[in-house]
Amino acid sequence: MAEFSYIALSGTGAEQKGSLKADTAQAVTQELKNRGLLPVTITAQSVLSRDLNTGLFQKKPKTRDLSIFCRQFVSILDAGVPVVSALEMLSEQTENKLLSAAITEIRLDVETGESLTSAMGKHAKIFGSMFVSLVAAGESSGSLSNSFARMAEQYEKDAKIRSMVKRASIYPIIIMLVTVVVIGVMLTVVVPTFQDIFNELGGELPALTRGVVAVSRFMQRNWYLVIIVLVAAVVLLRLFSRSDAGKYFFGKLSLKLPVIRIFVVKTSSARMARTLSTLIGSGIPIIDALEITADTLSNVYFRDALTGAREDVSMGSALSETLRGSGIFPPLVYQMLKIGEESGNIEGMLSRIANYYDEESEAATASLMAMLEPAIIIVMAAVVGTIIMSVMLPLANMYGQLESL
Repeated sequence: MAEFSYIALSGTGAEQKGSLKADTAQAVTQELKNRGLLPVTITAQSVLSRDLNTGLFQKKPKTRDLSIFCRQFVSILDAGVPVVSALEMLSEQTENKLLSAAITEIRLDVETGESLTSAMGKHAKIFGSMFVSLVAAGESSGSLSNSFARMAEQYEKDAKIRSMVKRASIYPIIIMLVTVVVIGVMLTVVVPTFQDIFNELGGELPALTRGVVAVSRFMQRNWYLVIIVLVAAVVLLRLFSRSDAGKYFFGKLSLKLPVIRIFVVKTSSARMARTLSTLIGSGIPIIDALEITADTLSNVYFRDALTGAREDVSMGSALSETLRGSGIFPPLVYQMLKIGEESGNIEGMLSRIANYYDEESEAATASLMAMLEPAIIIVMAAVVGTIIMSVMLPLANMYGQLESL
C-alpha cells in the first residue's frame, strides 16, 4: 500500500488536508467521497514528504496544548454542539499543526461511524493510552464531557510538575555551559598569552603552572577532538539513558543521591496519586488503572512497583499493602491509601495525596535549587581559580626575585 496526501473540500466548503493509505489514487478518491468530501488534489507521498506528514519535522504537542484542547472540547460539548462539529471547530483553531491534523483525521473517522475512542486510539502517540482509556470510559458511561474535564486537569497538573523539573535543571545547565566556555577561553586564549611570557623569562615553572600549560597546549592542538568527544559522550549518554540498563542505572542513581531522591520520590508520588485518582474516578477498573499509571511514571523503579502492585491486587491483595511492600513510596502514601480503602473512598484519598505531594514537590524544587546554585558556583570558582593561580604563581615568583635583587 502506498500513502497519499490529499486536499479536499467538506460539504460546507472548508478545506481539509490529510493522508490515506491505499493501493491507488482512485481508491483514495472513492474513500474521500464516502466520507462526504470532494477531492481537490491527491499526491503520492515521497519518503521526505511522508516524514514531514508523520511529524518528523513537526513539533509534538505540549502538555499545555492538550490541556487547552480538552478545556475547549468540554466548553463546546456543554454548549450542545455535536462531537463532529466540535472536532471540526477545534481542528481549525488549534495552533499545533500535528495536533490539528490528528483532530481532523479523528473527525473524519467519527463521521464514517467509528467511535471517538477508536479514532483517538489511532493517534495514541499524541494523546497517550490514559487519554484514550478515559474517552472510552466516558463514551460507555455517557459522560464524555467529564472525561475530557478530568484529562484537562491531569494535563494541567503534569504541566506544573514538568515546569518545576525544568526550573530545577535549567539554571545548573546554563551555569555548567558558561563554565565550559569560560574554561575553554582561558585555556586557549589567556594561558597561551602568558605562556609566551613564561618562555621568555625562562626558569622552572611551578608544577601547577606546568600542568595547566600542558592542558592548554593539548586544547590548542586538539580542540576539535575535545568537541567531538564531548558531542559523542552526550549522544552515547542519551542512547544509554533510553536503554533498559540505562533506565535502571539512572533510576537507581536518582534514588541514591540524597537531595535528588527527595525530589524524585515526591514528584513520582504526586503523579502516581493524581493519575490513579483520575482513572478510578472515571470508572476504569483499578487493575487497568495501575497498568496505565505505571506507563506515565518516568522512574523505572516506581514503574516496576506499580506493575508489581497490579499483579498483587489482581490476586486479591490490598493496594496499600503492596505499595508498602515495594519499599519505594513514602509511608504517608500507603497509610492514607489504607484509610481510603477502609472508608471506601480511594479516589478521594488519592486526590488528597496528590495535592499534598504537589505542594511538597514545590518545596523540594526550591530546596534543590538552593543547594545546586552555590555548589555549581563553588565548583566553577575552584576550576577558574586554579587556572588563575597557575598564571599568578610564576608572576609572583618573578616579582619576588626582582625584590631580592
